[in-house]
Amino acid sequence: MEFTLGLPQGNFTIEQDRGWRTIATTTASRRHLRGCYGMGFAGYTWEENGPSLPARAGEQSLEEHVRALCELPFCDCLYIRCDWRQVQSRAGRLDFDPIWDLTLAAAEQYNLRVGFRVQLSSPNFQPEQLAMPDFLQDKIPFVEIGQSKRGVYREPRYDHPAFRAAFAELNQLLAERLDGHPRLDFMDLMMYGFWGEGHTGAHPKPFDDFYTAERTFCDMTELQLAAWKKTRIAVNTQPDINEVGNDRLHRACLDAGTWLRSDSIYTEEPQQVGMMRNRPTPCALILEDGAKRAYRLDEPYLAADAQGPRMDRNMRLALDAGASYWSLWTEGNNIAKYYEQYPDAINEMSARIGYRVRPAWVWQRKRYETDELVVAFANDGVAGVPGRLRVTVQDQAGNILAGGTLDAGAPEPGRLQQAAFMLPTGCEGKTLYLKAEVLDLGQLHPVPWACAEELEADGRFAVTLCGHEEKGWRYRV
Repeated sequence: MEFTLGLPQGNFTIEQDRGWRTIATTTASRRHLRGCYGMGFAGYTWEENGPSLPARAGEQSLEEHVRALCELPFCDCLYIRCDWRQVQSRAGRLDFDPIWDLTLAAAEQYNLRVGFRVQLSSPNFQPEQLAMPDFLQDKIPFVEIGQSKRGVYREPRYDHPAFRAAFAELNQLLAERLDGHPRLDFMDLMMYGFWGEGHTGAHPKPFDDFYTAERTFCDMTELQLAAWKKTRIAVNTQPDINEVGNDRLHRACLDAGTWLRSDSIYTEEPQQVGMMRNRPTPCALILEDGAKRAYRLDEPYLAADAQGPRMDRNMRLALDAGASYWSLWTEGNNIAKYYEQYPDAINEMSARIGYRVRPAWVWQRKRYETDELVVAFANDGVAGVPGRLRVTVQDQAGNILAGGTLDAGAPEPGRLQQAAFMLPTGCEGKTLYLKAEVLDLGQLHPVPWACAEELEADGRFAVTLCGHEEKGWRYRV
């Protein structure tokens, strides 16, 4: 049996009982839950400018750069944000930059998760270098959209047949290689514009009119939603400043069950913050601070004032928005030094980010000539469960006696969700074990209970049932 059917979720009334006892309770833990699906701190092994500053300067190898991130005690996820040219250099196949294999191997070694974005365009290296692979540049027309400090910004014609064909091939190749990868949490939606975020800043869009832009953007999105079946897509909350159809895109993506991300929590507009706070409960939220992210202690932006360092305040803003992920950027050694001097906000975020579920109350009830467990699950985090929480009741050997799933997203942050587990006869007086997993897109991901009470070595929570002849049972009157 899969034990993925929905559980009875109450509320449960006394009229159903022939006797009940509270057999266990838990309290919230503040410990860091490392490497959980759909939540945590994300270290960037590659960003739009490359790896860490020391690695770019030749003072640190790529292996040392990745290891510095992995050895941060609060790093949970490794993230790659690269150009199209860094995953493909010829038609019909992928040619991953070495950082990909390093990242995936490190995630396996350190039990971390992975996310990525492939940028179709980036202003960082223009005009010397475009994000698009060289082999496509003579096949796809480009539009000059404005002047940069170094030259002219150019955007591809996303509506051109050659671009559409190459983009479809890119998604097919990436999905064949990575969709459902056991370490992969999410892929950022590949959007038009600078850094793949759905805008070209103060410069005009590379489309002839709004109709062409919206139709093209929606077609690109539908293609990605169709290609990625086992991995969540995250859509940027970028407002429609260039009039290309972002608002329609957001609605379509949320309806399809995508996650949300935003790259500059401090400077976000009311629309974006509203979208974050009003998102569906199972929708994970990926946040970062877009400014001064090298974590250099000599940077005035990081200097503490009466309210603490600006970066600390931005982390707390992310908690206000209900963050599932907080991005640490690339500078592992700098982040370690920052944490040594300013640990408070990171510690607070570590204890609250994402979902933190536990069995707050466990009751034993006599029903139908056997026993039933009723559990009130608490969520001490700031975000919902990114999928359905699957809970199973097991014996010591791991055999499943009962189980099923809660509603998608439940328990909601700061709230309780009850569920009942009908047990086979003969369980009275025995020690049984509660195990938690997240079921999302057909895949199960283990979840440790976020309680202060001791857990088994495998993360299960032990409860010992009462014998039917023991004193202390309560009965319906």
